[in-house]
Amino acid sequence: MWVFEDIPFGHRIEVGSVTVSAEEIVAFAREFDPQPFHVDEEAAAASHFGGLVASAWHTSALFMRALVERVDRLADEIRAAGGEPGRLGPSPGFEDMRLPRPVRPGDTLHFSVTPRDGRPLASRPGWAVAHFDNTVTNQHGEVVMTFRSAVFVSRRPD
Repeated sequence: MWVFEDIPFGHRIEVGSVTVSAEEIVAFAREFDPQPFHVDEEAAAASHFGGLVASAWHTSALFMRALVERVDRLADEIRAAGGEPGRLGPSPGFEDMRLPRPVRPGDTLHFSVTPRDGRPLASRPGWAVAHFDNTVTNQHGEVVMTFRSAVFVSRRPD
């Protein structure tokens, strides 16, 4: 991860992609979100979705996994170039989640983040908070999820 001063605010960053199977949708939903349109193809066909769809929590978890993997790769790249990657603290929250289109079996999801803005934290010297716009699209370029997030990020030492 970058230190706060190196975050490319305003620039979209591709995070990764994954193809979602019906089996994965059902397995996740059985454990965490067992609504009929996530776990039963027949019930899903009779629902307002007209077929099996992924839980928003499943889509969110796939996004998070791709993001963590991308952050780890970025840290490796920074170290390989002789630098010291920044550190991430906790996230103070997520907001404004939108799900304009369902995720269906066979969809390939593409994840991206756009650093929006940030500020140093007076209450935590050496740290800042950065805000991100996050987008998930399917293989057709259609948006299936958006949300905003914040994360604590280390600053460059003085």
